[in-house]
Amino acid sequence: MTQLTDIIGRLDFEGETFEPGHVWLAGAGPGGLGCLTLAVIAALGAADAIVYDALVDPAVLEAGSGERHFVGKRAGQPSVSQEAINALIIKLARQGKRVLRLKGGDPNIFGRGGEEAFALARVGVPFRFLPGITSGLGALSQASIPATMRGVNKAIILATGHAAGSDDDLDWRALAQTGQPMVIYMGLRNLPTIVAALISGGLASETPAAILVAASTADERVLVADLGSIVARAEVERVAAPALIVVGEIVARRAELASILQLGEAS
Repeated sequence: MTQLTDIIGRLDFEGETFEPGHVWLAGAGPGGLGCLTLAVIAALGAADAIVYDALVDPAVLEAGSGERHFVGKRAGQPSVSQEAINALIIKLARQGKRVLRLKGGDPNIFGRGGEEAFALARVGVPFRFLPGITSGLGALSQASIPATMRGVNKAIILATGHAAGSDDDLDWRALAQTGQPMVIYMGLRNLPTIVAALISGGLASETPAAILVAASTADERVLVADLGSIVARAEVERVAAPALIVVGEIVARRAELASILQLGEAS
């Protein structure tokens, strides 16, 4: 720990001044402490009030001493409404507090950071964004799955599966026809619907797929299958949120890397 403190101390980083009455909308990354940015760590230390989601590791909060306000926000579970969260951060800011709105991943990747920014802007409360490592990309790295790789893909699709099967759903068939890999947030509950739509859109049942659970934390799990069997595997393994679904050829690179490493050890 002393060595890490010394290293950070050698960096020319002071961060922006966190003014009273301001709100910073920040991302804590996928979960593990190693994914925190210096800017977020500095903000934790300066904040008078921290308004945090369920996916923020409690250990992260130990970096700050401000009052804590838990607001839930985990799919499928009871949560504080978005309107109530907006009202809370506005109220705290108007009390002259430095308010850190802390979310898992990145605040603007399916984190409603934009909605909160607009709510603040409409009432004249100053704010700024502090980016975090979005769970979709951070989880891939933890699982040794390259998000992009020459000769494999030229794009990657980040999508939410929260509304799958509803009138507000994505066109999964169209996404399947791009041939590009996709990372699906909040899709575990609707996995059968999503998989059926992707196969209907032209993806082969043999397409590599994975479910990444609790990435970068002590509870991290990686389940790899093909698209045709991923639903059954998830049921057998009793996979639970928080989890990300990855579909596409980039998943196969994980096994190839492992095979090369094993061959290297054997030689």
